[in-house]
This record gives sequence, C-alpha cells and structure tokens, in this order.
Amino acid sequence: MELETRSMVAETRSNWTISSANLVRLWLNRLGPLLGLLLVIAVFAILIGSAERYLSLKNLRTVLAQTVIVAIGAIGMTVIIISGGIDLSVGSAIALTGVITALGINAGWSTTAALTAGILVGGAVGFANGLAITRLKVVPFIATLGMLGVARGVAKGIAGSQTVNIPDTWANDLLLTVPKRGWMLVAPGVWIAVVLALVAALILRRTVFGRRVFALGSNEAAARACGIATDRMKIYIYSLAGLMFGLAGVMQTSRLRQGDPTVAAGLELDIIAAVVIGGGSLSGGEGSILGSMIGALIMAFLRNGCQQVGWPNYIQEIIIGALIVIAVAIDRWRSSRMATA
Repeated sequence: MELETRSMVAETRSNWTISSANLVRLWLNRLGPLLGLLLVIAVFAILIGSAERYLSLKNLRTVLAQTVIVAIGAIGMTVIIISGGIDLSVGSAIALTGVITALGINAGWSTTAALTAGILVGGAVGFANGLAITRLKVVPFIATLGMLGVARGVAKGIAGSQTVNIPDTWANDLLLTVPKRGWMLVAPGVWIAVVLALVAALILRRTVFGRRVFALGSNEAAARACGIATDRMKIYIYSLAGLMFGLAGVMQTSRLRQGDPTVAAGLELDIIAAVVIGGGSLSGGEGSILGSMIGALIMAFLRNGCQQVGWPNYIQEIIIGALIVIAVAIDRWRSSRMATA
C-alpha cells in the first residue's frame, strides 16, 4: 500500500512538472514575438543614439503606415499557414489588384467601385489558387508559384508594362503618414488593419470556421474523418486570404498613387516572415493574428531602423533572411520538443 501511494505521488509530481513545463513553453511562445519586437526597438534606439527620435510620434506614424501592407497581407497568410498551406503569389496579386484599381479610377468608376474591384480580383486570384490545389491536386507551393507568374503577367499585360497614375481621390489618403483628420492620429489604413486583425482573431478563436482551420492544419486526414469538407475549406481559406491580398494591393496603390505592375516583387517573403516570426508554424496548426501583427511590426521597425542608421538595403535583406531561418529553426525545435514531451 505504501509503495502504491509513493508511486501515485511520484506520478502526480511528474505530471505537474510536465504541465508546468508546457505552461512555461506556452507563455514563451506567446511572449516571444513581443520580446523580439522590444529587442529590435532597443537595439536600434541604441544604434541611432536617440530613443526619443526613434520612438517619436512622427517616426511611429511612419512605421505604422509602412506596416499596413505587410500586416493586412499577413492576416490572410496567417490563416493559410495555420491550415497547412502557403501562398507565394501574394506580391503578384498585390501588383495586379493595384493595376485594376488604378485602371478603374481612370476609367471613370467611382473610387469605391474601383477599390472594390481590386479587392475582388485579389479574391479571384485566391479562388483560382484554391481550385488548383483541390481540383488539380497541385501542392500549394507549386500552384501559388505558378500563379505568381500568371498574375504578374496579367498585370503587365493590362497595364501595357507601364505604371498607371491615378488622379487625386480619397483613396490616396489611406496611407498618409499624417492623416488629414488630426483626431485619427495615424493613417486611416492603420485603423483598417487593426479592425481587420481583431475580426480575424475573433473568427479564428471563437468560431467553428476557425476551429476547422486549425484542425485542417494539425491533421488533414483526421479533419476529413471528422466530417470536415477539407477541399471546400481550402477554397474558402485561399479566397478569403485573396481578399486580404487585394486590400493590400489597394493600400499599395494608395501609397504609390499609381498602379505599378512591377511592384511588390518578393513582398511575399516579408509577409511569410512576419507570420513565422510571429509564431506561425510552416507545418500548420499553429499561429495567431496577434503574433503575425507583431511580426509585421518587427519587420517595419527593423527596416526603419536600418534606414536611420544608414545601412544599405542589402544589409536589411541579410538580416531579414537570417531572421526567417532562425524563426523556422526555433519552430522546428519547438515541434520536436513537443513531440518528445
């Protein structure tokens, strides 16, 4: 009886230790991106030699405005990566939607109609990706890599390989560093990104759709066995993400005040990096909108800091590339630890 009691106590202590370790790991996973953001800010404040200048209202407005495009794209990419997919066509989709928006405004459409058309074109690109993945059984990497070329080619074709300038409309004010309405404090696009992030976070965490997205990324076969229409879910996911990419394209047009078929080349890497740095797992089943937003801020503060220090662009690319490798390595290490726990 005494031996049995000791065994039960030992087992209880072991379970408590494991659960405590899991709890600590969970909090580290959640706080990791935030700690990374604070570290980036601290390092560049020291390098610049003036924390007040680096964290001034003027610079914060600039950084937040620069974050919007990647942040909105990261909302869509987060859902895709949680579901176990990937989308490499984001940059081309942004270029295409920007051209469509600019052409619509120049054709005499109302600004609202032109912006809506651009967003819907982004959704159509995502829908096409979903069909290629589910109906043609092409892996997401190859399907979206192909769409990268298709969307970019279409953008150049309809724009005549030239930029399409747009007249002065309210669409040009979406990413103004200093908003025309002072009470907004930051660019209207920043508030749009914040609202979308909150809505997306609620959908992922509080709805059946969100739970199915996590189930799909964790184990597709098990999700299918539970009655989830996985192919239909993938089409929904890529289409909804495409709408986010379309909105990012609209923001890009507002920022440049023109539709440029060559813009956003390689931007998909920044967006994917924001999701991965924010705790998203390329294996699927893990990620959060909040983490991705923090990842986007890390990217923006990093680029802004490099510019203020005076480092050339290639230094920024090296740092971001290294961050992606480190983030993926940490994700793999975390996954292996959880598998052996």
